[in-house]
Amino acid sequence: MKYRNILIGLLVLYSVHRAAYGQQTFAEKLGFPRNAKVLILHVDDVGMSFDSNQGAIQAMENGVANSLSIMMPCPWVPGYVQYLKTHPQVDAGLHLTLTSEWSEYRWGPLTGKPSSPGLVDEEGAFWSSVEDVVKHASADEVESEIRAQLARARSMGFEPTHLDSHMGTLFASPEFLQRYVKIGIENKIPVMFPAGHNTMISATSGFSVDAMNQMKQTGQLIWNSGLPVLDDLHNVSYGFAYDKTKHSTEEAHKKFATENYIKSIKELKPGLTMVIMHCTALTEVFPHISTSGQIRKGDLLAMTDPAFKKFLQDEGIILTTWREVMERRSKVK
Repeated sequence: MKYRNILIGLLVLYSVHRAAYGQQTFAEKLGFPRNAKVLILHVDDVGMSFDSNQGAIQAMENGVANSLSIMMPCPWVPGYVQYLKTHPQVDAGLHLTLTSEWSEYRWGPLTGKPSSPGLVDEEGAFWSSVEDVVKHASADEVESEIRAQLARARSMGFEPTHLDSHMGTLFASPEFLQRYVKIGIENKIPVMFPAGHNTMISATSGFSVDAMNQMKQTGQLIWNSGLPVLDDLHNVSYGFAYDKTKHSTEEAHKKFATENYIKSIKELKPGLTMVIMHCTALTEVFPHISTSGQIRKGDLLAMTDPAFKKFLQDEGIILTTWREVMERRSKVK
């Protein structure tokens, strides 16, 4: 009886494994080869600062990064939009922003405090934490701010290729998430949403079974509405254990960053995965904005490292953009 129960348990595990990994990925549905790793190498926080803009430009012009998103309420947005006007091929989306997390460098909602009092703190800026946004802001205020950020992009002359969420704020509340998805569907703009096998994002975020099931249902809604969906999300570089002494030289810094990216990408399962990074070309000003400079510089060094490019080629990894996956989605019945 003991061995019979073990056998039944093994069969159940095999069935679960087969169900999880035998299903067609969203990448396959979009026409990519079966079992291929398809990556969007995506730079967040463009427009946040001069350093952020320069890092994104260098990562794409001199490296393998191929997509980015812009924080519309931030001071350096016009600087990047001027670049974008002469580089219209850039895969540029909106990094929908509802938080202002730094202490000495801040920004507030485009809708303004009188229209959106729940979005601002005592300084008149966005709340610094996701928890405070969820606690104080209404879904209506969030929706109005999303629409204002989209309107500003369009008034400045560019149509975003996708939408995503700064600090994941729009994923922290079911009501916020519903408005985010609704606006994407209404405007036929892809929304960043992982709802495939979600292997890496589940391991790093500790999602419950119920949360995973809810994500799959939402993902199916997005797909059925004519938008592409991610199979997984890679958001781990903030966890790279940099050492200020060991990685003090640029060469050591680059080597460590590249090794960690290679290791983590090897762990990805096949499918369409967005790799989130924050490539930043540090100036003497950036330490006054954030203490995350070493991580952000590491992202830039890895993306511009020939060794990382060679790894992607040797592994047969396919690079794509939000613009391409939306074009592919529009052709799928």
